[in-house]
Amino acid sequence: MSATLSASALLAVPLAPLVGSVLAGLFGTKFGGNHIGRRVTHSLTILGVFVSFVISAMTLKSVVADGARFNATIYEWMVVGGLKMEVGFLVDGLTAMMMCVVTFVSLMVHIYTIGYMEEDEGYNRFFAYISLFTFSMLMLVMSNNMLQLFFGWEAVGLVSYLLIGFWYNRPSAIFANLKAFLVNRVGDFGFILGIGLIAAYAGTLNYAEAFAKADALAKLSFPGTEWMLITVICICLFIGAMGKSAQFPLHVWLPDSMEGPTPISALIHAATMVTAGIFMVARMSPLFELSDTALSFVLVIGAITALFMGFLGIIQNDIKRVVAYSTLSQLGYMTVALGASAYSVAVFHLMTHAFFKALLFLGAGSVIIGMHHNQDIRWMGGVRKYMPITWITSLVGSLALIGTPLFAGFYSKDSIIEAVHESHLWGAGFAYWAVLAGVFVTAFYSFRMYFLVFHGKERYDQNPENNHHGDDAEPDPHGHHHDHSVPHESPWVVWLPLVLLAIPSVVIGYMTIDPMLFGGFFKDAIIVDESKHHAMKELTEAFHGPMAMALHGLTAAPFWLALAGVVMAWYMYLVNPALPAAIKRAFGPVHRLLDNKYYMDWINEHLIARGTRALGTGLWKGGDQGVIDGAIVDGSWKAIGRVAGVVRWMQSGYIYHYAFAMLMGIFLLMTYFVWFNR
Repeated sequence: MSATLSASALLAVPLAPLVGSVLAGLFGTKFGGNHIGRRVTHSLTILGVFVSFVISAMTLKSVVADGARFNATIYEWMVVGGLKMEVGFLVDGLTAMMMCVVTFVSLMVHIYTIGYMEEDEGYNRFFAYISLFTFSMLMLVMSNNMLQLFFGWEAVGLVSYLLIGFWYNRPSAIFANLKAFLVNRVGDFGFILGIGLIAAYAGTLNYAEAFAKADALAKLSFPGTEWMLITVICICLFIGAMGKSAQFPLHVWLPDSMEGPTPISALIHAATMVTAGIFMVARMSPLFELSDTALSFVLVIGAITALFMGFLGIIQNDIKRVVAYSTLSQLGYMTVALGASAYSVAVFHLMTHAFFKALLFLGAGSVIIGMHHNQDIRWMGGVRKYMPITWITSLVGSLALIGTPLFAGFYSKDSIIEAVHESHLWGAGFAYWAVLAGVFVTAFYSFRMYFLVFHGKERYDQNPENNHHGDDAEPDPHGHHHDHSVPHESPWVVWLPLVLLAIPSVVIGYMTIDPMLFGGFFKDAIIVDESKHHAMKELTEAFHGPMAMALHGLTAAPFWLALAGVVMAWYMYLVNPALPAAIKRAFGPVHRLLDNKYYMDWINEHLIARGTRALGTGLWKGGDQGVIDGAIVDGSWKAIGRVAGVVRWMQSGYIYHYAFAMLMGIFLLMTYFVWFNR
């Protein structure tokens, strides 16, 4: 096979889901007249994503086996001066891996949606949205320039707004999607500033051309300051990643995104939107490597997110929110790896996390279906015997999440911890202890959820919210009615994706750690200055194969911390269930702090939002109405009116008045010239 890739085949990867989305949106919804039914709609969209996945898998094979690469312009939009704005693709190891992850997880979510959304009135609309979401993410990861990157970046944000607020009759869903949209605009403001600085000083939006000028950019200072220009650029770019990848303090939108249906929660949290920031920083590694200040900033923000968002997962009772805070914490781990210059480790964890996090979300959705749409884990228990497939796949996902040796999460998570330990950047010490403590926290909240849902006494008939039975019960957004029936296993279209996701959740780390971290898989996609940042060099010297790493992991601190978390969760929620309530009473202030999510929502709503509203009102009343409308616009016409009133008094209409004025004018002019020419 040739070492080049076909532009036509690559173009089909994003366009196939787009075509499915357009057909479903135009002909399968009220907007287009409902000309096609549910079966045709999901068949078209699934076919589009399946085609995309097959081509992505073939592309990955060519990249790995034959060293194939692609970097070319597909369409030139316009040229402004010397700045080209174009659509183009860059396919290397990083892109090919992301293409496969995005399309595979999306395919599983599409299949799963057939069962999960079967009774929802917006069935066709949902399929149109998730296919459009897949197209947007593919355009982002395949881009070879920052204009297309920004297009995909904003497109996933827009479609996420539609998906989080999918049930638009629910006020909580509308609040959640607006919150996600606004918080992401804050991050995107920094992102576009970073892109603008690159365009201004490098004179290009193309990745390769901008990276070629990175050393020249590193020698410049930001105008009017002593700051390095490259530091300002990297921090601005990372602020964009903080919004999209939900880093503290721009994380507040992600837990509320659970208001959307479970399939989109899996897609947003596993393989698409929240991983965009991690992918972007890895892609921009040639720039970030030139600023230790920016890397330290990334490192500390990631560490704060990894640890303190994990604490919030401990007190959550909504099954989807527990998994959501797990996502926040794991994104923090990825960000820490980026800050330690272990970009390939961050992307490796992105990949492994995509599989087991999608598995956990879809498993949570299967439990929700089986529990007749109850999401409170306090009113579950003993579900294992009723839902065996969901139980075993959820156990696999949980073991992968906590970093159990030989499971996928172990290889990526332990590599992050070791990379941070080898880093000598400012903040690395704090980051190391944060990610190490996070291992215990992750194991505790993960198995707290697992034990409360699948083991112990059956509590699903004690839910105080279930006050109705049968047809008199209030329907949920799907049209289902709550009742006290025993749980039941989900249909095959729901559990089949769970099984298919469980397989890579076990084996993908073992299979890929060597080429992705220590081989040449990312050799031309990720750049690391090993003379200054030698974390990856240290990891390479210590690696002796995946099996040896797993055996050594059994004696390392992360394994024992994870085991301690599992044992403590088992004791507190199965052996001595009165203990959590006693701890809650003893540490009331701490529980209130966690229950209020560190009061970040209160700060945003009561201080920042009200402050900006007051500022906006002041600018509106004082600036717009007072100065612009009052002084400039209204003041100008009033002044003209007054002058006109005086001038109008002088316009009498009598000829002798005008003749007298002319004579007086001549007299004054003659006097002036005679006086000044003496």
